[in-house]
Amino acid sequence: ATCPEIAHDRTRLRKEALWLAARRADYVEFDVESAFAVFFIARNAVEPFADVQPALERLARRYTLASLSNGNADLRLIGLHNLFAFSLNAIDVGAAKPAPLMFEQACQRLAARPEQVVHVGDDPEHDVFGAAQAGFRTVWVNRTGRAWLGGQPADAEITALAELEQVLMRWER
Repeated sequence: ATCPEIAHDRTRLRKEALWLAARRADYVEFDVESAFAVFFIARNAVEPFADVQPALERLARRYTLASLSNGNADLRLIGLHNLFAFSLNAIDVGAAKPAPLMFEQACQRLAARPEQVVHVGDDPEHDVFGAAQAGFRTVWVNRTGRAWLGGQPADAEITALAELEQVLMRWER
């Protein structure tokens, strides 16, 4: 990366991209903050897969849930924040997954050892590899049936979040 000191900060990267685009388009007056505010509203206007909220609600009754994200989506705006004990993102942590820092901070916040934590994610490199390197058990959410591209596979693979509870219960036995 040209600017490794900000590579983990998607907000800053997007603002830089907006500024560069405006400059290339010869805009004389351009308010990056206002442009980003419009982007951020659209970024958080997501509709989770139908199984997500019911699955998280069931899981939250039995487990402590945390959100670890390289992005800058806001769970409050999406409407899922109340299901998580806390959220960490790369901007606040100062490093993006698969770097170990976010996983280490999650363990500290959870007051748990890595082997007691299960990380669930959809990105083989950032989620599965990063969490496995940190000592977590891993679950790959593979909704599209992609082939595993190599390296150590996840401890479990699911196609929908609704399947996660069964995986966790099997591991508890």
